[in-house]
Amino acid sequence: MKVSDFDYDLPEELIAQKPADPRDESQLMVLDRNTGRITEGIFKEIVNFIEPGDTIVLNNTEVIPARLYGKKEETGGKVEFLLLTETGLDTWEVLVKPGRKVKIGTRVVFGDNDLIAEVKGRTDFGGRVVEFEYDGVFAEVLDKLGEMPLPPYITKELEKKEQYQTVYAQKRGAAAAPTAGLHFTEEVLDQLEDKGINIATITLHVGLGTFRPVRADKVEEHDMHAEYYEVTDKAAKTINQTKEVGGKVIAVGTTVTRTLETVGSEDGYVAADKGWTDIFIYPGYEFKVVDELLTNFHLPKSTLIMMISAFAGYDKVMSAYQQAIDKKYRFYSFGDAMLIT
Repeated sequence: MKVSDFDYDLPEELIAQKPADPRDESQLMVLDRNTGRITEGIFKEIVNFIEPGDTIVLNNTEVIPARLYGKKEETGGKVEFLLLTETGLDTWEVLVKPGRKVKIGTRVVFGDNDLIAEVKGRTDFGGRVVEFEYDGVFAEVLDKLGEMPLPPYITKELEKKEQYQTVYAQKRGAAAAPTAGLHFTEEVLDQLEDKGINIATITLHVGLGTFRPVRADKVEEHDMHAEYYEVTDKAAKTINQTKEVGGKVIAVGTTVTRTLETVGSEDGYVAADKGWTDIFIYPGYEFKVVDELLTNFHLPKSTLIMMISAFAGYDKVMSAYQQAIDKKYRFYSFGDAMLIT
């Protein structure tokens, strides 16, 4: 299967530069993956498309201000870090710009010596392993010095950091937001619960695996970078009880989908677990747990559009994307939503 099969032309003006305000006023496309029928509405109407007894699964990861700008201690040369994964006490895997000039042993200073990093090694994806030195609490130092790691296609600064955070974010550790969840407000969540719809939360710290570009020519040749996940006993119990009574499990986003399919058994049930997943879902994959999927409109040739093509069917997805373009939906992280039923 060719990566180029998942390409499409998107007018630049359809790349959303900021979220809808309020966030639940974004457009919602509902795609029936069996018939290809499309229904359109506003996101806050999502409660009308979900039945009592169904379970919505959210990713409660919290984006950290993972982008840091510093300078080499020795030469003063500018260096940019993107924190990806904490691998040990004060040790992180990071992406570095300019990478080729940041060698093992290089020390990088951030702020007024508030934070110092020493490069200890290289990663298999071209990044670096660094160890940080600082006084106080790392999270507080990061809040002071770091910036939200917006994707490169968002060229405008955020008015508030909270715009790139879900309203239910709890566990710090993501380098990017689980963007399908950005549409939810407290009011929408309350309406879902009032209707008798269950809400379960899992954690997957979004990192390089989610947004790493596909550089291979063939889909099957792409390697996913592992990301950390947690599924609690409570979440597993809610999901399994839903399965037992014939309810549907609705994954909010590709990160939730990857997590549930990682911990799912062949009969569709899940087990509480935590660890690292590098699962890569593309057409031909047989889904075990997820019955419906809420997602955004994704970049061409990305692992994300490959996943939803596996879920809904390639032809139906590409047709739906063309309709979204024709009707001027907003695309990517701050764009509109698609519910695949």
